[in-house]
Amino acid sequence: MSAVLVEDGPDKGAVWHFGDPVKEQRALEAGTAWADLSHYEVIALSGPERLTWLHLLTTQDHENLLAGQWQHALILDPKGHIEHQFFLVDDGDTTWLVVNPGRSAELISHLGKMKFRAQVEIHDATAEFAVLRAPGKMDEIAGPYALVPRAELANMVETFNSVATQVGTWALDAMRVAAGLPRIGFETDHKSIPNELGLLNSAVHLNKGCYRGQETVAKINNLGNPPRRLVMLHLDGTEVNFPKVGTPVENDGVVVGYLGTVARHHELGPIALAVVKRNTPLDATLSVGGIPAAQEAIAAGN
Repeated sequence: MSAVLVEDGPDKGAVWHFGDPVKEQRALEAGTAWADLSHYEVIALSGPERLTWLHLLTTQDHENLLAGQWQHALILDPKGHIEHQFFLVDDGDTTWLVVNPGRSAELISHLGKMKFRAQVEIHDATAEFAVLRAPGKMDEIAGPYALVPRAELANMVETFNSVATQVGTWALDAMRVAAGLPRIGFETDHKSIPNELGLLNSAVHLNKGCYRGQETVAKINNLGNPPRRLVMLHLDGTEVNFPKVGTPVENDGVVVGYLGTVARHHELGPIALAVVKRNTPLDATLSVGGIPAAQEAIAAGN
């Protein structure tokens, strides 16, 4: 069957599925799947000070980054709210930032303002490089990923197709939701902090030096009481149409949070990520757009 494409949202135009999402999810679980993420955007950082400079700006430790090692990083505002999320890899000469569709321009603007005298060059490399979800078991950042020159993309696709099954965003989202991995613009709003999304020790290095927003992260980590928490919802499977991202989550008619990514998992059924108030009882049956939803805790420390 030919590919069915995503019709709206940041992944618009990407492959949603190829007709058998169950088969695609099983291939992902087995590590025998790949996906085209060439709609994601890529920023290149070059110059001898790129890693030490980036280390000062983000939540992550980049000074000890090894060539070929992928990382998950955030940039926060002064109050600790998440402004930018990206994955990155360094090849020894250049650091490559992989950014969600439509978000690179704002990030490039921010990085340019923070450059000052640092020996760093910032370049939008989206037209030159593409990202693929490479074959292999899913890691903690929903990879493995491959950064490929667009001139070589057709050859890499042929290589991946010879050893693995191509899958779409339906399967990717289902696996990501089941793993409790948040994505900016889906599980975040203007108040989101890393502590409530289970991102400490993954996108946030707790033993590095100062960065913008660190005081909030450290204070809440020490107190252990973020105002909200990320949960997985098990939605009533009798519904055909699911609510959209951002739909209010209610407990007895009172709004306690918002809905993130919704997916239909091949074993768990209809599931979603949601951010709810910390004092919401975990055993409470919630409602999302009129659909009953049971909660499941998914992130340690939330």
